[in-house]
Amino acid sequence: MAFSGIAKTTGKLAVVVVAMFAFVFVVMVPLYNTLCQALGLNGKYSGKQYEVVRAKVDTTRTIKVQFVAVNAEGMPWQFQPMQGSIDVHPGAVNTVEFYAKNVTDKDMVAQAVPSFVPAQAAQYFHKTECFCFRRQPLLAGADAKLPMQFIVDQALPAAITDIALSYTIFDVTAMDKADQAVTNR
Repeated sequence: MAFSGIAKTTGKLAVVVVAMFAFVFVVMVPLYNTLCQALGLNGKYSGKQYEVVRAKVDTTRTIKVQFVAVNAEGMPWQFQPMQGSIDVHPGAVNTVEFYAKNVTDKDMVAQAVPSFVPAQAAQYFHKTECFCFRRQPLLAGADAKLPMQFIVDQALPAAITDIALSYTIFDVTAMDKADQAVTNR
């Protein structure tokens, strides 16, 4: 009789643990993105649409842009910038690449989420092409070079001479499969 009560409690706890993991991996990434976008937190979104302005490259200023790659907990991929940093001139178009490799024996889908230091730099950092704009599927054992093209706005305050752009990569395989199931209905 006592064993039956323990088994029920253990079963309920197991369901709660599975639900918690599902919540973290399926709900938290899009919720985080939405909150950061709505509130302008973590340097993710400035809230303004970028307007293309014809301007010359400001060769009198040099900004050091550092790149950092971080794997979210449980994300087994190799993920790193191809360059640790580059010096750029405001107004110039720059291209860099990140490297990703799915070291598992399963096909996976990832999503990279950016953040800036200082956070104020986000409104002056304009990505014209970026792997972070969409999910990145990689077959088991496959690798890829992930390009990013950007411009540092000439309006960047003179006090900002260094920008760190960090990407955290998340496993969104389960979310991608759920989205595909909804789309295929």
